Amino acid sequence: MIAMLLVVKMGGSILKEGASSDLVTDLKALLAENKAVLVHGGGVEVTEIASKLGKEQKFIMSPEGFRSRYTDKETIEIYSMVMAGKINKQIVLAMQSQGIPTVGLSGLDGAILKAERKTRLIVVDEKGRKRVIDGGYTGKINQVNTDLINFMLEKGYTPIVTPIAMSEEYEPLNVDGDRTAAILAGALKADRLILLTNVEGLMLKGERIPKIGASEVKEVLGSIGAGMSTKVHAALEALNQGVGEVLITSGAGKNPISSALKHETGTVITRV
Repeated sequence: MIAMLLVVKMGGSILKEGASSDLVTDLKALLAENKAVLVHGGGVEVTEIASKLGKEQKFIMSPEGFRSRYTDKETIEIYSMVMAGKINKQIVLAMQSQGIPTVGLSGLDGAILKAERKTRLIVVDEKGRKRVIDGGYTGKINQVNTDLINFMLEKGYTPIVTPIAMSEEYEPLNVDGDRTAAILAGALKADRLILLTNVEGLMLKGERIPKIGASEVKEVLGSIGAGMSTKVHAALEALNQGVGEVLITSGAGKNPISSALKHETGTVITRV
């Protein structure tokens, strides 16, 4: 197999099994011949810890059907603490314990991710009515500095990136994890983007779609559920930036990444 650069997006809960999980074992085997950048989530844990701190989390829905966390000043502080502190370092420890040299980074480090702060958001309430609210501390990535990541890769390290970006005013911003992975994959000219999830892949009428082209996937977008919508948009973004193909697959089971790379599991999204 020709050596590849992979960008892998995984949920924060995916390593709950610990360092001996099939995912870590699979990654270790793949890293013997390939390079990888990992982007992690962790929204569930952020919500749990925010709740313990007495800060109930508010979720909003966009007109396109994207559900996201409303991030005010207090929430971005908790989000940064849990994501870049607790979860990122748990993943680093899990990887290091298996002999995988890793470096935990956020988008703030080395100005890896710069984003435009959203001044306002259009949200849809329970009755389907649209309204405009303050943008809070959410952002849209508009610049990627790949120097630090490439340096780490050249030195044999696997970077683990927390999706927090830097605003024009040097503030931390909450940015979507799937879109972060897609934009990083494009900027790094990655061969594959792998989006790990808790289902087998894209499902249509209860059946897994093994392979689908970018134009076809737009047609079935309305039938695959809101939860998968962000991942599909991220996949299209990556393909548009030149990534070879995108794999959406379950993070559980034996060899979850390598089996998806062999097209044995998950859904392959291609440019055509």
